[in-house]
Amino acid sequence: MAETTLSPALKILSGQCRDFITSLKHADVAHDITHIERVVRVAIQLCEAENANMAIVLPAAWLHDCVAVAKNHPDRAKASTMAADKAIGFLKGLGYDANLFDEIHHAIAAHSFSANIKIKTLEAQIVQDADRMDALGAIGVSRCMKVGGSIGRLLYSPDDPFCTTREPDDKKFTLDHFFIKLLNIAKSMNTPSAKAEAQRRTHYMHAFLEQLKSEIGE
Repeated sequence: MAETTLSPALKILSGQCRDFITSLKHADVAHDITHIERVVRVAIQLCEAENANMAIVLPAAWLHDCVAVAKNHPDRAKASTMAADKAIGFLKGLGYDANLFDEIHHAIAAHSFSANIKIKTLEAQIVQDADRMDALGAIGVSRCMKVGGSIGRLLYSPDDPFCTTREPDDKKFTLDHFFIKLLNIAKSMNTPSAKAEAQRRTHYMHAFLEQLKSEIGE
């Protein structure tokens, strides 16, 4: 973890948050501890680049997925708010600065696509950007394939792999998720630093699709 710039107090907090997260059940194979660690790493980088408040961003990044709700669960849209509530309870137990609780809660609750909560702070923008960044680039491709394999989806439609003449359906085909969501994420980034990195990672994903196209004879 790239945490050398953190204050001693925040380094301690980071370790406490990690221990808490590793004790919990994860919602799916794409939201394990390695996902959390990557989100934290990117959030730290964005926080420094955008001059945001690390005391808000760091715990929010660590705890943003502390409630496990499967993607097809009816309460999925409530998951981020449930996570925010649980996170504040955990931070209260640590004696963390209560003056930061409202902004930490908002940053966690607003990070989710499905929650559809309007972002009000720079820190919330950063947590959302860091989480969405993990769906892009090489790790984004890997996570997408991992999820598809875990639920038994076909990799692609044998008749139209790249959705040239049909509507994409990522409930049936893993590759369709690129066209429904992944290739559009860069447009949703909030901060200038995240937008630049998201574009770079999206270029990689387009290159991956071109390589795949050549290998399956399209």
